[in-house]
This record gives sequence, C-alpha cells and structure tokens, in this order.
Amino acid sequence: MEIAVIGVGHTEFGELWSHSLLDLIAQAQLQALSDAQLAPEQIEEVIVANMCASQLLGQGHLGAVATDILGIQSPAFSVEAACASGAFAVRAGMRSILSGQATVVMVTGAEKLMDSSIEQVATGFMSASVCDVEHAKGATFPGLFAMIARAYLAEHRITREQLAQVSIKNHRHGKKNPLAHFQREITLDDFAAAPMIADPLTLLDCSPISDGAACVILSSVDFAKKLGRPYVTIIACEAATDKVNIASRSSIIELAATIKAADKAFAAANINRSDIDVVEVHDAFSPAELMGLESLGFFKPGQAAAATMEGVTSSAGALPVNLSGGLKAKGHPVGATGISQIVELTRQLRGDAGERQLKKAQYGLAHNMGGIGTSVVVTILAQRS
Repeated sequence: MEIAVIGVGHTEFGELWSHSLLDLIAQAQLQALSDAQLAPEQIEEVIVANMCASQLLGQGHLGAVATDILGIQSPAFSVEAACASGAFAVRAGMRSILSGQATVVMVTGAEKLMDSSIEQVATGFMSASVCDVEHAKGATFPGLFAMIARAYLAEHRITREQLAQVSIKNHRHGKKNPLAHFQREITLDDFAAAPMIADPLTLLDCSPISDGAACVILSSVDFAKKLGRPYVTIIACEAATDKVNIASRSSIIELAATIKAADKAFAAANINRSDIDVVEVHDAFSPAELMGLESLGFFKPGQAAAATMEGVTSSAGALPVNLSGGLKAKGHPVGATGISQIVELTRQLRGDAGERQLKKAQYGLAHNMGGIGTSVVVTILAQRS
C-alpha cells in the first residue's frame, strides 16, 4: 500500500488577525496546487479537517467551502477527530484512492482560534472529552494532562530540568522554521520564571493556541510517476482509539492507542523503528512528547527524558524529533496540525526543508493525537525517486 504525496501547502501558524478561516484554507490549497503543478479541475475529491469552526465561528460545511474556493464541484466533506482531525482526514483521502473512487485527492486542515476568547476556545477543546463527566466537573485539557504528567514523572523519576529540555529543543528547532508561531529559543531560566498553568505544567510546557492551515495533495503512485518528478509516498497510516474517559483506563501513564497504532503502522510498512530518520510527535504538552516517543517504541518507558537531555532527539541527534518546532513552537491550529506534520516530513524527504534539512531522510513518521491520547494516527512516509 503506497499513496503518493504530490503537493503540499502551509500557511504561517500564529496570531493571524488579518486572515479569516476561508483565507487560510485558500492560501494552503493554492500553495499545494502550485507545488503539485496541477489545475483545480484535476482534484477529484476534497476533504477538510477542522474541530472548532462550527462552535466558534458558526461555520460548518467546510468541504463545500473548500471546493467553492477552488471553483470546482468535486465531492467534498469534513472530518472531525479532535486534535487528530488532520491525520484522520489524510487517512480518509488515502482510502478514497485505494478504493478506486478517486485518483487525486486534496486534504486541507485549518483552524481559526485567535478571534475567540480563551473561555470559548477552552470549551471547544473540551468537547473532545466526556462532556457529562470531565467537562461537567470543570476540567480542562491542561488540568487533565497535568494529572497524567504528575503520575508519569513520579513513576519514572523525571526531573524538572529533563522535562524542560523538550520545549527548549523544540523552540531551538522552531527558530529555523519561518512559518512557526514562535521563532525564538528559550532557556532554563525562562522555565523558572514561567507561570504555572496546572502543576507540574508551566506555560512553557503547553503548546499555544494558533491560527493556520496546511494542505496535501494525494494521488495514486501511477499518477505520481506520470508527473516525472521525485515524490514521497505514505507507506502506512494506521489508527487506534483509547477510552475517552481517562478515569476508566487501566493505566494513565502509557498511551495505549499510540502503542497499537504504531505496531500496526510498522507492520504495514514492513520496516523497523531503526529505519526512521525523522519524527514529528504530537507534543501538545512537553510530557506528551516523552510519552509519545516511548509508546511509539523508540525508547523504553521512562528513557525518553534522558535521551532528550543527551541530545538524541535534537537535529544533530540519532533520532531528530519535531524539526518543525513541534506543536510547542510551530503552533497548534488543531485541525491543521496532523496535516502540517505530513507537510514537514514531505519536505524533509524531498530535501527542501531549508535550514531544517537533514542530510539523510528516507523514512519519516508522524504521530497525531486527539484528546488525551484518545484518537491516534501513526503515518509513515518514504522518499521515492
């Protein structure tokens, strides 16, 4: 199973006050068309990933909005799977091609959050929880993940200095990403001064609320070959789901859905974890990167923190992680996040990632997670010439 990625587009992520949701969708889509050297009429299906537009902006029916922007009448629909909406939309696009229903599919993810109050956004995000249990009791996602983080850090005796290295590393990477929300480095002194959000998570442990959009154009491999250019393929895209109510899980310090999706993805791709050259992990909170890397199978439980401290996951390390800056520095416009990860890996594998470019990049892995590790997609990409 291989599906080609033949075009990508990506707006800035951040506080984009002068752009509407429709502006962002249009920018990402037009960039992807230009990158693929295709006309809008060649797009046979359009899928849009989004979580909060209906709640915050009163704008649903985004598939039709996207085709209207392109001036086409191809089938179109939306996908919502909390923060994993983007990767699930990519998965849906792949299935359309694999089923023979389409040859060329555009998948766009977009979110406009900055125009709404923090209370409205927090309420929107909590729709990914159990509304009559966690939400009704006043929980927020920082609060819920803080409980998990406390248990995880205590279990593995991870220090505050070790945890801080996740965000420090991602900001260092993000400084080289001209599209990132935050393009500046941070230090341990910054952590010491950062306000506490939900103990043990400070402001610098939490990804920001961002506006932005990203787009990929998928096709059959036969179609990609006819274009006569080097291309990247998705060789595995596997998903799994954990219990929504975290209190009902057997363990809160492992990401069970990530473990299952990763095992399925590596089996489908028929490669080993040691073959992966670059990883984009869903670091909505700094402990999530550590837990994600361990649940993906790159490190044993409790060992990702020490590896990060030693530079293993830095751009010069053995397993570069979140070269884009991750959610922490690049930003987290929810519906766009999973697709943004695919864009970053595509650029790394094509060799056009600018200052962030790795010397060797044949296989990349993206980990997109919705809720508190509830909905997970693990996607593996390969460079093809």
